[in-house]
Amino acid sequence: MSRFVWPALFVLAAAVPFLHPSGYLLDVGVNIMLWAVLAYGLNVMLGYTGLLPLAHAGFFGIGAYTTGILTLKAGWSFWLAWPAGTLLAALAGLLLGLVAFRTRGDAFSIFTLGVGVIITLVINKWDDLTGGNDGLNGIPAPAGLEEASRAIGLKLSGGFYLLALLTLALTVLIVARARASSFGLSLLAIRGGEDLARSAGVNVYTHKLRAMMLSTALAGLAGGLYATYVGFLGSAVTGPTTTFTVLLYLLVGGLGTLAGPLLGTALIYSLTQTLKGLQDYQYIVFGPLLVLLVMYAPHGLAGLWTRLRANRPARAAKTKEVSGA
Repeated sequence: MSRFVWPALFVLAAAVPFLHPSGYLLDVGVNIMLWAVLAYGLNVMLGYTGLLPLAHAGFFGIGAYTTGILTLKAGWSFWLAWPAGTLLAALAGLLLGLVAFRTRGDAFSIFTLGVGVIITLVINKWDDLTGGNDGLNGIPAPAGLEEASRAIGLKLSGGFYLLALLTLALTVLIVARARASSFGLSLLAIRGGEDLARSAGVNVYTHKLRAMMLSTALAGLAGGLYATYVGFLGSAVTGPTTTFTVLLYLLVGGLGTLAGPLLGTALIYSLTQTLKGLQDYQYIVFGPLLVLLVMYAPHGLAGLWTRLRANRPARAAKTKEVSGA
């Protein structure tokens, strides 16, 4: 997407709540944007750096539980607890990276998977702090959000929608700036080969740590928003299932692309909600769709669009040559 498409997309999306759609549609929109932020965080590591961290949902949980605990038990304002949760997730990502980046390949993924499971177990067993199996109930909405929503003619659901949209816009801007910077180019070099990147003068270890911190910060950012939107937290949302679900969003949308995380999340989450009545049978529908995707769009929806655009001039030239003959 060009630099003009993104602003136009966000302006159109911002107009949606003022059309007063149903609460269900607003809820779907908020969830798509929320999970897309989490997918963007994973894309920083997997799409740009070429590393698969399987503890991503754990950092989502760190951001969510930090925000929930500080607002519910410590009496903090959401507007202070949210950045605190994001910062804590980034610091936890730094600590993980200091150890995990001493491994490579599959060992890195397996190690981070183990860390993710440990995070979930700690959340599940620390009853006094996290609520354990009962979770955290009654996490309040952001102070002032309902009043601000009413001031512009919206309900609280519309206010949450706009907050999620602003969060997504900020995420896309941060990722786009990072990708276009020397930092982003260094990450792409690391993805191409760590030894080759070192020979080009890239400090591989430092750049991977920075990428991990950015990735986990975005996970914590999404987690904090999730906590205040849902109002309830349970340890299940921090488990490997959530990581693999977000990985599916990313694979469908397109790894290493700016639009891929949003496209994949929008498509799969919408299909999931549409097929919700089928329960377990929905995977019978997802299976063939994923097979078709791998066959005809191995680089995801964004990759397919890029390929079609690249082939358009060639097809036009061939048509012109045929007509001229």
